[in-house]
Amino acid sequence: MGTFDEKGAYTGRQITDRNISTSFEEAIDGTMVTLKDGQLVKGSVVKIDRDGVLLDVRFKTEGVIPVRELAIKNDVNPHDVVSIGEEIEALVVTLEDKEGRLILSKKRAPYEKAWGEIERKKEEDGIVTGTVIEVVNGGLIVDIGLRGFLPASLVELRRVRDLQPYIGQTIEAKIIELDRNRNNVVLSRRGYLEETHKEKRDQFLDNLSSGEVREGTISSVVAFGAFVDLGGMDGLIHVSELSWKHVEHPSEFVTVGQKVMVKVLEVDMSRERISLSLKATQADPWQEFATSHAIDQLVYGRVTKLVPFGAFVQVGDGIEGLVHISEMSAHHVEAPEQVVTPGEELWVKIIDLDLARRRISISIKQAAEGGELAAEYQGQFEVDEQGNWIGGDDTEREAAWAEYYKEYGQPEGEAGAPAEAAPEA
Repeated sequence: MGTFDEKGAYTGRQITDRNISTSFEEAIDGTMVTLKDGQLVKGSVVKIDRDGVLLDVRFKTEGVIPVRELAIKNDVNPHDVVSIGEEIEALVVTLEDKEGRLILSKKRAPYEKAWGEIERKKEEDGIVTGTVIEVVNGGLIVDIGLRGFLPASLVELRRVRDLQPYIGQTIEAKIIELDRNRNNVVLSRRGYLEETHKEKRDQFLDNLSSGEVREGTISSVVAFGAFVDLGGMDGLIHVSELSWKHVEHPSEFVTVGQKVMVKVLEVDMSRERISLSLKATQADPWQEFATSHAIDQLVYGRVTKLVPFGAFVQVGDGIEGLVHISEMSAHHVEAPEQVVTPGEELWVKIIDLDLARRRISISIKQAAEGGELAAEYQGQFEVDEQGNWIGGDDTEREAAWAEYYKEYGQPEGEAGAPAEAAPEA
């Protein structure tokens, strides 16, 4: 209502003051936002139906979010995704479709936002964090707000064979390639590890010396050797340093996860490489044989291989001696197979023992003339009336040979029957 003065004159109530310098239409337009395709906007949900959602973004018309643009998952119920009055972020898909509508996308907004964040981190040479969601050919897919590809060769500091255990893990990585047009993001966890672990590796190498013995765990087995996790870095046991025996493949001697004691052979600071030896922590069978045997002693062995110039006879664990063709018989021998066959067991005499060159020369001919038995055979044989060494329980010897052929296989040709008598004493 208005007011009356003392004379009874009425003055109507002032409804409003004109406090704007522009027209009403211009004032209304000033409250509207300006949009463009690809822009991120925030708005309030004003309507939800089966076809989609209406969003008030302070534009001249309300924006429409079709059901297909609400979530990555198809066939969703809009009421399960948003609620009336909720403020959400959306991406402008098109300012005006053929029906004159402002089309928005809720599912694309985080993706677009993630691209902006990823591009910023790439420029800053920063680190991204994400969850491994999938194993694909050649590597892993990491969810970093968008799909990032992590090649298998860049997952760890060393090559990883089995990628399945990484599923569900949260990892950190560097961005090494980014192409928005191709929707391509390539990551490197190894690059991140190399940066963060460099100080730790340097300290580890500084405290590691050649000649010391360390405990480690076999981390991987390859054709040329085995890698050992020393608790800070991996070192390599070359195939030649795995065993005193001949090694066909490293997997015959070590397995992933196995605990081993290794000797440090070399620490290469410049290349950050550690050379290790497993056999250096084990007794040298050649040294043991040379210590417990002497020239002119008789030893028992089994023929392993024939060659044109003689035959090889195993006389100990991993120890083979050569019988030259001239030492096979007191008579002239044209070919070794005239005297022995692979697998045959017999007595031989040591006629030369060269530890430095790891060679033993033995003789069948001189063993027939008799001699002193090596220490391990003494007490196992008796002398008969003709002066021959006879008897002895060969159970342990046969068990040893069985183990040998279990590892190396039966040689070609029929195995000879075990000898029952030794040369004359």
